[in-house]
Amino acid sequence: MRYDNQMRPTARGAARIRTARREAFEIDRRQLLLGLAAVGAGMLLWADAAHAQSADALRASGAAGERFDGFMEAREASAAAAVKTINAERSTVYAQRAKEQGISPEQVGRVYAQQILSRAAPGTWIKTEAGQWIRK
Repeated sequence: MRYDNQMRPTARGAARIRTARREAFEIDRRQLLLGLAAVGAGMLLWADAAHAQSADALRASGAAGERFDGFMEAREASAAAAVKTINAERSTVYAQRAKEQGISPEQVGRVYAQQILSRAAPGTWIKTEAGQWIRK
């Protein structure tokens, strides 16, 4: 870098300093944005895993059970809020699949119910179409 006789950077030297600072800022900004994107993606994956664990935990504890129509039902009042959230997500999926397939969401729910029940652990509470609770 070149300096004048009063130890100040010359115009050319000052321009280089500004350019270096700007490049450093751009790199920092890119790193920040990439970091935020990674954290956001991690949170989404964590939330999805937590949701799956909560449904499994609700079934395992007996606080909620699966119904014949592909939805969960709370068997204890403490599980009602979690079951409501799970059912809202399932309802969205069923409606989307129904639209794609040209069938009703109820039909999609019954198909998903078969899959959910086949994968459910022994001891899971299941509500039949007649309204009776049975254990798998």
